[in-house]
Amino acid sequence: MMYGIEWNGWFGLHWLTMLLGAVLIVLPFWKIFAKAGFPGWFGLLMVVPLVNLIALYVLAFSEWPGSRRAAAETLPGPR
Repeated sequence: MMYGIEWNGWFGLHWLTMLLGAVLIVLPFWKIFAKAGFPGWFGLLMVVPLVNLIALYVLAFSEWPGSRRAAAETLPGPR
C-alpha cells in the first residue's frame, strides 16, 4: 500500500514535466511561425513526431507570407 502513494506522486510529476517541456517547445515556435506570417498555432505541430519535421521543412523552404507583405510595403507606389 505504501508504494501506491509513492508512485502517484511520481506520476503527477512526470506529466507536469511533460507539460512544461511541451510549453517550452511550443512558445518559441509559435512566435517564429507568427513572425514568418504563418498562423501561430502551427507551433503546436512541434510536439507531434514526424509532423514537426515536415513543418520545419515547410518553414525553411517556403516563401514566407510575412516577407511578401513587408516587400510590398517597401515598394514605391505611383504618386
